[in-house]
Amino acid sequence: MTPDGTSAALRPSALPHSGRVDWVDYAKGICIVMVVMMHSVLGVELAAGKTGFMHAVVAFAKPFRMPDFFMISGLFLPLVIDRDWRTYLDRKVVHFAYFYVLWVTIQFGFKAPAFAAESSWTHAGYLYLESFIEPFGTLWFIYELPIFFVVAKATRRWPPLLIWSVAALLEMAHYSTGWTAIDEFGARFVYFYTGYWFAGQVFALSNRARQEPLLGLAALALWALLNESLVQFGLSELPLISLFLGISGACAIVTIGTLLAHMSWLKSLRFCGEHSIVIYLAFFLPMAATRTLLLHTGLVQDIGVMSLMVTAAGLFGALAIWQIALKSGANFLFERPDAFWIAPRKPGPALQAAE
Repeated sequence: MTPDGTSAALRPSALPHSGRVDWVDYAKGICIVMVVMMHSVLGVELAAGKTGFMHAVVAFAKPFRMPDFFMISGLFLPLVIDRDWRTYLDRKVVHFAYFYVLWVTIQFGFKAPAFAAESSWTHAGYLYLESFIEPFGTLWFIYELPIFFVVAKATRRWPPLLIWSVAALLEMAHYSTGWTAIDEFGARFVYFYTGYWFAGQVFALSNRARQEPLLGLAALALWALLNESLVQFGLSELPLISLFLGISGACAIVTIGTLLAHMSWLKSLRFCGEHSIVIYLAFFLPMAATRTLLLHTGLVQDIGVMSLMVTAAGLFGALAIWQIALKSGANFLFERPDAFWIAPRKPGPALQAAE
């Protein structure tokens, strides 16, 4: 253990020279696919006024979809938390703030006419300004994450057990203030801190799954049965059970990511994980456009099939937008320009946590 109580098992020397860890990319790929799927499926079902077979998949993933994303976001924090504040804020706050401001503005560029039609352009402008204190739409994750990074560093000398316990109590409280940043902090910080505090144990879990894949598969089967049962019986969001399902589900995704990496299967998932920030920022546009097209043309009648098509469009469309941006010189959409760095760039490839 390090002096601040975190695991000493995670060190830069333990990482590949590329700075990337295969199973982490797979796990992130699974996460981003689940996020796009959730927004796509629920959006289609809301617009159509009925549900399809994909609804069950989204419901199954709900207990662990965001907990896993936040746990993975905290995994590499032990490597960087002791950086000076200037460098830390540059990598963990300014980085996400740049993309949030940019993509909030882009999203409003598409949605402002509809907002103005419902009320006025003045009100649309108010909504835009409000998005800086109330996270807008799909972008709430990169609004919340810098808050988690700052809180973790500011409290790094505090007893980790105390912080984790308070975070767990906040999650189990299931409070609702109506403010997304406050509510999501209570609901999600415990998973981020779990990734940070128990990083060594998470990597040990991955190593165990790689060494004993049959045991990993058996554990996954048991977890899937338990998760689905609690979801079906309406118990998954009860205090303590929600925390248990969040952590166990995150561990399950770590195991799945490890097994996929071990077998070198579904490399497209790894690619999505490597570029999860690209997909997260841009998927809203192809997703919304495809949903509108399919609903208005009636080309697809089955809501489940339509939801699946919209999900695929969101994923592949985001990657297509990224490639078009790179080829057209619009790199600033996905890469932070030099003018928006407050600390020197780090040479060489970045770790996943820097994303």
